[in-house]
Amino acid sequence: MRLIVGLGNPGSKYEHNRHNIGFMAVDEIHRLHSSFTPWKARFQGQVSEGRLGSEKVLLLKPSTYMNESGRSVGEAMRFFKTDPSDIVVIYDELDLPPAKFRMKTGGGHGGHNGLRSISAHIGTDYRRLRLGIGHPGDKKLVSNYVLGDFAKADSDWVDPLLRMIAENAAMLAEGQDSQFSNKLTLALQPEKARRGSDAAAPDKPKANAPGQSGSPKQQSHIRQARQGKAPSMPTSGPMADMLKKLFGNND
Repeated sequence: MRLIVGLGNPGSKYEHNRHNIGFMAVDEIHRLHSSFTPWKARFQGQVSEGRLGSEKVLLLKPSTYMNESGRSVGEAMRFFKTDPSDIVVIYDELDLPPAKFRMKTGGGHGGHNGLRSISAHIGTDYRRLRLGIGHPGDKKLVSNYVLGDFAKADSDWVDPLLRMIAENAAMLAEGQDSQFSNKLTLALQPEKARRGSDAAAPDKPKANAPGQSGSPKQQSHIRQARQGKAPSMPTSGPMADMLKKLFGNND
């Protein structure tokens, strides 16, 4: 059993908060894939079982509030006897700009209270899908910012991001994190994907300028001859023949 956990706070009061983007992502997976059962209360949270690709999956939204998310995740993990590597946690990330995302396995909690709780209950070796919500610019404003609702204009990037996560959720379930990241980058950040492809491509040889031909060494001899300089001229061979045609035979 694979666990895909969305982090957030339960209740309609928090439903559209930036802090609840993890809940939103799991809700979109549930909405898009018909194999999942209706939500029900279990493991101190709301759960739904279904299949993504070749894997049986439990979607989990802890009902413990963000700061105690680990109680719910730990209970589900122990029941199914899963490893931390079988768990993907989706959550909001202040240190990423809006619409950006990152996949990683393990690491610290970065000040996120949901991760802090989960790591205390199951260790740190679970997989994380971090969804950028941006930073308000002042640490004092963080609490009100994350517990504030997304603006209406944010739907321009939130909706496509959640949809692409749901459409490619089978890759998450099957542990294909690199392929998943590539898919989302290609769909959501095509310019970045193209830049990465260009950077990886070998450099093409530069085309000769108009009127130029031959190897760089041959071109150097021609330039020096045109400038009245006396390069070391070959006396025989293809290069000598070419120079004679261009500048005449001074013999």
